[in-house]
This record gives sequence, structure tokens and C-alpha cells, in this order.
Amino acid sequence: MALDAPPGAAAGPGDTGLVDDDELAALALAADPLTPVGDDAVPLWDLAGARGAGALPAWYMPAPAGGGPLLRGWRRRLVFVIIAAFLLINMYGLCSTYGWVELA
Repeated sequence: MALDAPPGAAAGPGDTGLVDDDELAALALAADPLTPVGDDAVPLWDLAGARGAGALPAWYMPAPAGGGPLLRGWRRRLVFVIIAAFLLINMYGLCSTYGWVELA
């Protein structure tokens, strides 16, 4: 992916005004990490035109599936008992991550 050259960059003969990945990596490694960011700084997403709808892309955190059937009666109680058992195991300082309950 190539981005537009930063303002003030020297243009040489045959220069297209784009910065390739190698040049961008060299600029990033040469930059001072303690330099404060100016008030007029533009986010990379605005420069690349890759702004998504939200903070995370859809493939990273998809929308939840529609409501499934709710559990009723003994099935709901069984789910609560299993959750309570895991909470009790953790409260007593035990670990059940790999199926065997052992001291954490």
C-alpha cells in the first residue's frame, strides 16, 4: 500500500509523490518517538480512506446472532449450577482451565 508523500518531502526526478512500505518503515524508524503530535495532525485512516463504521472491523467483532430459544425449567437451573460451580472453583483459588481441577 502506498500513501501520499508527507508535505515538504523532496520530489526527485520520476517521483510519483507516493511512499512505499519500505520508505514508510524507514521514516518510522528514523522518527523521534518522543516528539509531541501537532494539533493539525491527520489520522492515518483519513489519509488512506480506510475509515470503518466503528472502532473495530466487522470481522474482528461481528454483530451478535439473533436471540435463540431461551432456556426454561431444569435446563436453565442446570446452566446456573454449572456457572456457580466454576465461580466457586475460582473463588477457592483452584484452576479448571484444562478440565482438571488443580491448585492455581
